[in-house]
Amino acid sequence: MREIALIYLDRSGGLQKFVHDCKKYNDSKQSYAVYRFIISINPSDIAELDATLGNCILHNPIQAAQIFQSVCFVAVKTLSLVEQLQTEAQINILLKPTHLPPLPSYVLDLSAFPFNYTSQRFYEADGIVIAMGTVTKYTQGARFVCTGETCPFSEGFRCIRVHVPGATESATVRNNFVCSLCSSPLQEDMKFRVLGDKQIVEMIDKKALNAFKGYANDKSHFRIQSFTVFLR
Repeated sequence: MREIALIYLDRSGGLQKFVHDCKKYNDSKQSYAVYRFIISINPSDIAELDATLGNCILHNPIQAAQIFQSVCFVAVKTLSLVEQLQTEAQINILLKPTHLPPLPSYVLDLSAFPFNYTSQRFYEADGIVIAMGTVTKYTQGARFVCTGETCPFSEGFRCIRVHVPGATESATVRNNFVCSLCSSPLQEDMKFRVLGDKQIVEMIDKKALNAFKGYANDKSHFRIQSFTVFLR
C-alpha cells in the first residue's frame, strides 16, 4: 500500500505540494518537534488504483495516515527535503478527503438509532451552526526526553507525542509519562512544543428547521439536541 500511496501522490500533484511544504520548513529558522502536512485525497481515485488502500482511507484513516507518514518520511530522507527532521514520528500527516461516497452510511445522522458511530472513520455532518466559541490554542505535538542520563531516549527525537483526532489534551501533554525503554519519567522539552488553533462549534441537525417553522409532526413528542464539533 505504501507503493500505491506514492504513485497516487505523484499522479495527483500531492508529492509536489509536499516538497513545497518541506521547503517552507527547511527555510524556517525555527526548530520543530513535529512537522505537520495536510494531504488532499480523492477516495474514488485511490480506490481505482488499489481498493484495499481506498477502503483503509475511508474506514481506518488513522492507519492510512501512518502509511502516508512512512512514505513521506522516506521522501524527506531520500530527497534531503528537511535537514532538521530526524525520525518518522516527527511527521504528522492529516488526510483531507475531497468528498465521501454518496451513501447513507457516511452521513452522520444523530436522529437515527442505533447510532453505531464507534469507528474512527470519516463522516459527513450537515447541520446549522447555532454557536461558536473563541479560537484557542491546543498542542499539536511535543517532544519528550527521558530523565535517565544513560538512557538512549534522553537525547534526540525518540519520544514524540502527536495529537490524534478524538484525543484530549492530556493524551498529548502531561507530566506522568514514563520511558518505554527504562521506565524513568519523561520530561517535555518546552521549546519544541507545536501549537495549533482550535474552535468549538455547536450545531443542530438541519431537520430542526421543520420544528422552528411550526410544521406538524406525526409524533406527539420529539426532541432536538445540538452536538459539538471541534475544529482544529
